[in-house]
Amino acid sequence: MKKFYCLFIMLALCACSARTQTASTTIRLFPGEAPGETKELTETREIVKENVGSTTLLSNVSTPEITIYPAPGSGLHPAVVVCPGGGYNILAYDKEGTEVCEWLNGNGITAVLLKYRVPRREGRPKHEAPLQDAQRALSYVRAHAAQLDIKSNQIGIMGFSAGAHLSVMASTSFATRTYPAIDEADQASCRPDFCLLVYPAYLDGENFQLAPEIKVTADVPPTMIVQAEDDHSYINSALFYYHALKNAKVPAWMHLYSKGGHGFGLRESKFRVSEWPQRAEDWFRELGIIQ
Repeated sequence: MKKFYCLFIMLALCACSARTQTASTTIRLFPGEAPGETKELTETREIVKENVGSTTLLSNVSTPEITIYPAPGSGLHPAVVVCPGGGYNILAYDKEGTEVCEWLNGNGITAVLLKYRVPRREGRPKHEAPLQDAQRALSYVRAHAAQLDIKSNQIGIMGFSAGAHLSVMASTSFATRTYPAIDEADQASCRPDFCLLVYPAYLDGENFQLAPEIKVTADVPPTMIVQAEDDHSYINSALFYYHALKNAKVPAWMHLYSKGGHGFGLRESKFRVSEWPQRAEDWFRELGIIQ
């Protein structure tokens, strides 16, 4: 009897563990070749050492995918599509990808890691193919929200550096799909419900204007920007975009830190910029994304 009781407890604990653990699922975004692709690239991975630790870099991505990391617990959850940075040439896949997904899961948010096409395609704007991937990812997640236990009206996007530029493009270009509709998933809206930008790149143009591809209207979703002032190459990206959001009366948060540089992700540093995830959680609460 005692042995039976012990076995019962072990089975119950295993069942409980199975309910609380989350298993990721990887989905190919397009059923055939991605729009405009003419050849299959051999994907590469490289681990490099940076001042914030080692980072896994992906390149030669010709088959875009999303990997879904479900939030723990039952019921419907908000979701965020995560866009790693890398200059539209590589993807900082762990520092600005999988580690971010873990943080989102810890806040009860389902994370959708976007592996978009890199490097830049010759003869095409740097963001053209990645924007197709981002729009498809947003539509796919919204179209399958019920099956994925996701709230269809709480699907956001966030990005780092070039991934933040991609998130801005998804937030400002949703009225026109950038590829021919493929299936029913493309009937769902590709407009994100909120947008989080961390050290955004490529948003500024000439004469204190935004880059010409970015058109800000009142329909742009609520946005939060995280930026370090000593990120000299990209500080104007954050400032100019915040100014455009303000003029369009788009709800926006801006956290500007004096030091931190570029490319810190969520990793700890000696600078106060490392607190930005807590400020993002405050913003999620203000939006009603988390409690």
